[in-house]
Amino acid sequence: MRLRKKWYARPELEESPLFIKEPRELKGRWKEEFGNDNPIHLELGCGRGGFMVQKAALNPNINYVSVDLKDEVLIFTKRKIEEAELKNVRITALNISFIAEIFDENEIEKIYINFCNPWPKDRHNKRRLTHTRFLTEYKKFLKKGSQIWFKTDDTDLFNDSQEYFKECGFNLDFVTYDLHITICNTEGKPNSDFKENLMTEYETKFTGLGMKIMFLIATLK
Repeated sequence: MRLRKKWYARPELEESPLFIKEPRELKGRWKEEFGNDNPIHLELGCGRGGFMVQKAALNPNINYVSVDLKDEVLIFTKRKIEEAELKNVRITALNISFIAEIFDENEIEKIYINFCNPWPKDRHNKRRLTHTRFLTEYKKFLKKGSQIWFKTDDTDLFNDSQEYFKECGFNLDFVTYDLHITICNTEGKPNSDFKENLMTEYETKFTGLGMKIMFLIATLK
């Protein structure tokens, strides 16, 4: 769905200390920006910020950087972060093709990719955020042993992505085609199959429609 231009978004973002206007200037210096030596995790495509706000609130000893191209969605993320009074998140607007220009070697320890554009046409596959073209860029700033958590509702993208990860030197440590499948414990109560999952806005919508959510964790060798 095409986003309607919000002319107020960029001025409001630039007034906030949460928004990084020139992220390339922080390459190799993100820990200085946060003022501590905590690990830094990266979210590629933050949408309206629901996932990141949950994640950062639960993990105050981890710093988070959320990247999206559109001011029109970043403005919602910014407001949610402020409302939750979180100090361990920064947001920036960037075409993810240039992501390696803003982080230095070993600067990031985990990446989250939630419901990215599946780009189903063969001629567009290289635009997928899990394509080998992008994974090669991520490896420039990921530590060995770092993880990428990837979530989607698109089966073709999910299947292809598993091959992309393998080609780029990642192990697939967890793979499920139905993240919300439940099992029953000895008391007959349902337990989540993956206990660390946090629902995104899209995920809530899709599961409400009965759609299956696919998820994997890939670890850099």
